[in-house]
Amino acid sequence: MIYNMKKAFTILSMVIFGGMLVYNCEPEPDSLGEQLFLDGAAEGNEVAYDVIAYNMSNNDSIRSDASKLGMATIGAFNESQFGKQKAAYYTQLRLPAYDPDFGAEAIVDSVVLVIKPTYASDSVTTVTDENYVYPDGAVPAKQVMNRYPAVKYGKTKANGGKLTVKVHEVKEFLDGYNDIAYSNKIYEFDQLNPIGSKDFDGFVRSIAITKDSDNASLFSSEAGFRMLLSNNLFQSKIIDKKGQPELKDVASFIRHFRGLRISVEQQDGYLVQFSPSTVELLMYYKSLDTGATAKTQKKYTFSIGNGNVHIGNYIYDRAGSASQTALTGNKDTGDLQLFAQAMGGNSIGIRFPKATIDKLKMLYQNEKAAIVSAKIRMYTDQTAWNKYPKPSLMTIVQRDLDLTKTAGNQVTTNFTEDLLKLSSTPNFAYMRAYALDKNPAYYDFTVTQSLKNIVEAKPGEEIDYSNKYFKIDMGNFLQSSTGNTFAGYQFTSRAFSTDRAVFVGTDSTNPDNDPSKPYEIKLRVTYGKK
Repeated sequence: MIYNMKKAFTILSMVIFGGMLVYNCEPEPDSLGEQLFLDGAAEGNEVAYDVIAYNMSNNDSIRSDASKLGMATIGAFNESQFGKQKAAYYTQLRLPAYDPDFGAEAIVDSVVLVIKPTYASDSVTTVTDENYVYPDGAVPAKQVMNRYPAVKYGKTKANGGKLTVKVHEVKEFLDGYNDIAYSNKIYEFDQLNPIGSKDFDGFVRSIAITKDSDNASLFSSEAGFRMLLSNNLFQSKIIDKKGQPELKDVASFIRHFRGLRISVEQQDGYLVQFSPSTVELLMYYKSLDTGATAKTQKKYTFSIGNGNVHIGNYIYDRAGSASQTALTGNKDTGDLQLFAQAMGGNSIGIRFPKATIDKLKMLYQNEKAAIVSAKIRMYTDQTAWNKYPKPSLMTIVQRDLDLTKTAGNQVTTNFTEDLLKLSSTPNFAYMRAYALDKNPAYYDFTVTQSLKNIVEAKPGEEIDYSNKYFKIDMGNFLQSSTGNTFAGYQFTSRAFSTDRAVFVGTDSTNPDNDPSKPYEIKLRVTYGKK
């Protein structure tokens, strides 16, 4: 079972809205129009029709600021289809209270950064040390350490399963929590002088230390990855600034200590994720209390999570990869292969060609064939994508290009007509995934109402569909924290989903239902005749 951190960083949850997305082994007809099949009232026919499917470039950039970043990603992954991706994470830190008093003669003992990657909680290795000696006071104790494998995407055994995590001080102001930031921007940081470096071996660990004498707790930590940061930096930037303007208020402090950048050294390996709201930064120091003659150890906890800037930084190098030439697709005739990648990578566009709509209108007008169900079926490419995990979550929205506008935004985006009008229908699912453990897997996207609106429009109410299209992305729609509804078409996990896949696209030379090419993307329409 995959463990996901419960503390949400944004107001959105990644919980799937009930029934809207389903993983199934067998296809199911939409409940829309299913009454036509009851008691043999209609003859059902499913026919595959052409669509135009093409690659859509997003310029390898996406909004990745605090309002979009449900999970932070670090790592590097290089493979032949999509090329190289490196992911880093920027964050601010703040003081829990301003104008702090650290006591007299304060000296930093250690600074610990804790990140908590998602991990498999049902795969644990426990190591117990009955003869452990707690270093502060040489206290006889017992240490119990639980080790869990982190969830990884990519080449999990590359570099011996290790990534070298590096932390740098940010030198450029990161703006405010509510400001927009994009994933391809690299903020200035001190590249030559990392303030922390440690190998991550692919596992997270929880630790519990108890006294031998009375079993009292001396130390405990949740499962995570802990690394030391520079004592000197925090001595000069924090402790030595006691009473000075830099620590007096939040505006001064975030310009004095502008933030941290967390990244990896390697150019290939895997991606790992953690919740920004669970990152911890602890400073241990010793100082003299008033009237005391000996220094005592103290702990100072910085504020990292809510209210701080969080930015995902994703850098791509697609040279020599299969997707290099697919960044800009052919929206007129379609592309043979479709490359979809989250975190700013490609999207997939799908249009209804005139020939398909004309055929369906003829059926409706001449044979009284009503559309019962319509799905866009898309298969993973058997040869190009058969090694890495297949996505179980994707989104689909409808877009309308208004050519009458001469300025401003010409494209309107929204949920599909099916999501807008039919989401409360029993058994409705905007997408179903099939055979994810097989090759190829395939996906059905429900477009019944969207197609019916075009094909079955009354005279005088016809829809100009020539500039309408669907856009498919990796990730899932996020649910509002206030109820069982999606927060909006623009709120998805696309900014931090690690998924990617190659799909079979449009072959403009292939006639309908050519049995030699069974995996081409198609519109599959079930219609009934009374």
